[in-house]
Amino acid sequence: LTNGSDSKKQRLDESPPSRVLHIRKLPNEVSETEVIALGLPFGKVTNILMLKGKNQAFLELGTEEAAVTMVNYYTAVTPQVRNTPVFIQYSNHKELKTDSALNQRAQAVLQAVSAVQDGSSPSSDPGVLDLTPPPSPVLRIIIDNMFYPVTLDVLQQIFSKFGTVMKIITFTKNNQFQALLQFSDPVNAQQAKLSLDGQNIYNSCCTLRIDFSKLVNVNVKYNNDKSRDYTRPDLPTGDGECAFSCAFRTGAISPLSAAAAAAAAAGRVALSGSGVSGVLLASNLNEEVHKPWVYGDVQRVKILYNKKDSALIQLSDGNQAQLAMSHLNGQKVFGKVMRVTLSKHQTVALPREGLDDQLLTKDFSGSPLHRFKKPGSKNFQNIFPPSATLHLSNIRDGVGEDDLRLLFSNSGGTVKAFKFFQDRKMALIQMSSVEEGIQALMDLHNYDMGGNHHLKVSFSKSTI
Repeated sequence: LTNGSDSKKQRLDESPPSRVLHIRKLPNEVSETEVIALGLPFGKVTNILMLKGKNQAFLELGTEEAAVTMVNYYTAVTPQVRNTPVFIQYSNHKELKTDSALNQRAQAVLQAVSAVQDGSSPSSDPGVLDLTPPPSPVLRIIIDNMFYPVTLDVLQQIFSKFGTVMKIITFTKNNQFQALLQFSDPVNAQQAKLSLDGQNIYNSCCTLRIDFSKLVNVNVKYNNDKSRDYTRPDLPTGDGECAFSCAFRTGAISPLSAAAAAAAAAGRVALSGSGVSGVLLASNLNEEVHKPWVYGDVQRVKILYNKKDSALIQLSDGNQAQLAMSHLNGQKVFGKVMRVTLSKHQTVALPREGLDDQLLTKDFSGSPLHRFKKPGSKNFQNIFPPSATLHLSNIRDGVGEDDLRLLFSNSGGTVKAFKFFQDRKMALIQMSSVEEGIQALMDLHNYDMGGNHHLKVSFSKSTI
C-alpha cells in the first residue's frame, strides 16, 4: 500500500465502523459531485458536508454495511479525486446533522445524483461509476393550464431555491408561455428539473413541463419583463412588452408578491392572491346588462348609484379577481369595450335593510351555480380566454343539434359550426365572433333545459 497507509490503518482502528466517513486531503476546488462519486458504487449516499477551507468532507452512506464495504475497498485500492490520492476513515459521528440553509447546494447535488443513480442500473464493477452528467445548465420550461399570470420574477423565485439563476428569457410559442432559464451549474438545473417537472405553481393550474435545452448558454440583450440577465444589471431595458401577453389580454395586472410565489412553489400550495383584493371595478358596461362571470365565483355585485355603467364585483379571492381582469379587460360586451381593474375595496358591503331601494347590490354568496366551490375542481383546468367557440356540457338526453343551434341563434348571434362529443352530453358550438361568444355565454350558462339539467357553457381553446 502507498501514501502513508500505515498511519491510515492505525487511524482506521481508532474509530469503530460508522456510516459516516471522514475524507481528508481533498484537492482545492473539488465539487460535491466528485466526493459523492467516491461513495456511489457502494450504496446510497444520504448526506454530505464539505469543509472547503480544510480540504475535508464528511460523507454519510445509507447503511453501516455500505460504509464498511467502501472503506475495505479503498484500503486495497487508493481512492483518488482529480488524480490526487485522498484519505478515507470512519468518523466519530454516527450520522450527519447539517444546517439545511448552509448546506443547500450540497443537498441539491445529492438529490440530483441520487435520482440519476436510482434511474440507472447499478454498476457491476464497484470501481466503475455510471453517472450521466446533466447535459446543460439551461432548462426549457413550458407552462400548461396557465390561467393565472406567471411572471419572470415568479420563475426566478421558484427556481433559485435550487441554485444561482443567471438568466431567464420568456416568450410565447404555439400559444404557450415558455421560458429558457440558465443556472450557474448543470447539477442545479438537473435538481430543479427532478423536483419541479409536473408540479403546479398554483393550486390546480400552471403546470411546469421542464426539459433540458439544447442550448448551453442563453443570450440576453435586454433586462425587462420578458428577459433578464442577473449577471449584467447594466443591460438596457429595450422596448420589452409586458411578459404575459401569453394567451392573456393585458390588463394592469398587479404582480403577485414574489416571496409569496416562492413560498407557494416550495410548499406546492395555492397562492391566495397574496395581498390582492378580490374586488374588481368594471366600467363602461351596458347599463341594461349585469351578469355574474365565468372566471370565478361572484359573491356580490354592486352597481354604482351615480354611475350606472360601472359595478364593483367581489369574487372569492384575489386569484379569481386577477384572472377575471386579465381575461376580460378590453373585451367588447354588448357593443362597448369593458374596462376591468382591481378595486381598492377589500369587500362589497351590503346596504342596511330598506336602504337599497333601486336594488343595486346583490349577494350571490349562497348561489348553487358557483363553478369553483370545490378546491382542485376540474373546472380550474378548463378556463380559457374569451373565444368564439364555446364548450357546452350537461346537455340533456334527447336534445339535438338543431335545438342547440336554435337556442344559440336566439341569443343574437350566428352559429357557424357545431359538433357533438361522442356521449352527446357535451358539444362545441362556434359563434361568428368573440363578442357573440361572450354574449351567448352570458345568456345561456346555467340555462334550464328542464328535468333539473342546467346547461354549462364555457370558453373553449378548441376550434371546430
